[in-house]
Amino acid sequence: MDRKGYPPQQLEWDQKLWWVHTEALVCMIKGYHLTGSTECLEWFKKIHNYTWEHFKDTEHPEWFSYLNRRGEVLLQSKGGK
Repeated sequence: MDRKGYPPQQLEWDQKLWWVHTEALVCMIKGYHLTGSTECLEWFKKIHNYTWEHFKDTEHPEWFSYLNRRGEVLLQSKGGK
């Protein structure tokens, strides 16, 4: 957070972002739907499990915006800007 309590505008190399994981989920399930590839389905399951285990706020029905490279919540902000 900056001195006014706002999250930083820039993204860092080691940040995991909620929307990137959401796009990956859509991509993998669509790939499975269009091709029947079990590899797409397996990747969907891996990303789905990781996303819901790490981004979900267990106290409130929202996702945290950013995780660090270890999968720990980086900022308490939700969703995006």
